[in-house]
Amino acid sequence: MSYYQHHVFFCCNQRAPGERTCCNDKGATRVRDYAKKKIKSLGLAAPGKVRINMAGCLERCEEGPVLVVYPQEIWYTYVDEEDIDEIISEHIQNGRIVDRLRLK
Repeated sequence: MSYYQHHVFFCCNQRAPGERTCCNDKGATRVRDYAKKKIKSLGLAAPGKVRINMAGCLERCEEGPVLVVYPQEIWYTYVDEEDIDEIISEHIQNGRIVDRLRLK
C-alpha cells in the first residue's frame, strides 16, 4: 500500500537560456503551486490522500510541461490551471484518466 493514494510529480526543471526547451519555460512551477493550493483547499493534502511535489527533469521535455501521477504511473501534459482542475477532478477525485491530456 502506498503512503499516498496519489503522489503527483510536476517537472519543474529550468534549463539555461538557449538550451533545449524545458517544462519551467512553460509555467510548470506556477501551475504546480496552483495544484498544491487546490489540493489543500479540497482537504486532500494529507498522508493517505494526495501529495503534490516538484521534480527535476523527467526527460519528456518536448511533450511538456508534464506531470506524472503515482502509483498509477499516468503521465499528463497540460496547458493551464483549467487542465489541472480537470486532472484533479477526474483522476484524483473520481479515478478517471483524462485521455485528452494523457501522454502515451
